[in-house]
Amino acid sequence: MRRRVKGREADDIYQLKHEILGELETLREKRHIDLYYADEASVSLTPCVPYAWQFADEEVSMLSEQGKGVNCFALLSRDNRAVIETTTQTMTGQFLFEQFERFSVGLKKLTVVVLDNAAVHRARIIKERLGVWQQRGLFLFYLPRYSPHLNIVETLWRKLKYEWLAAKDYETRETLCYAVRLALKAVGTSLRINFSGFNFSLL
Repeated sequence: MRRRVKGREADDIYQLKHEILGELETLREKRHIDLYYADEASVSLTPCVPYAWQFADEEVSMLSEQGKGVNCFALLSRDNRAVIETTTQTMTGQFLFEQFERFSVGLKKLTVVVLDNAAVHRARIIKERLGVWQQRGLFLFYLPRYSPHLNIVETLWRKLKYEWLAAKDYETRETLCYAVRLALKAVGTSLRINFSGFNFSLL
């Protein structure tokens, strides 16, 4: 008996949204629209470095501390254009509203932002502003529920936590915040992600 996530999107809705996302990717490839993927992540003081070498008589360990680290929000395109903001405060609807509001003002062409169904993404303050953003050329497209594999920003967070941060970056909250901001600022220049094309087959 296979297990499935409780509340998983119905197959027909998943298929429809997957097809729409494919069409958006096609429009992006033809340069008719700009397409960004959005999501947030938390980088805590618990290190994510998974492996290390040690001699038989040596114990290698990393300092780990309970407590808040830094919260990150990113708008990312497949060609590594990135709009990223960090905060040590809780990620709220107000915070995301401010990011979308600022982003919508400088758009060059019709732009679609792909994001998941987290409650903070559907906050009342965001819903009430959709009409204004659409007039500016900004549209939000919500992925099927429980579909993180369709959001390329997940790759950004994985690389940040497991490749771009070093053990020494976790020494204090200050060093962690600095390292996270430094790495994210380099996205699109010295740090680039090679995204494969959109998978049009249903997963």
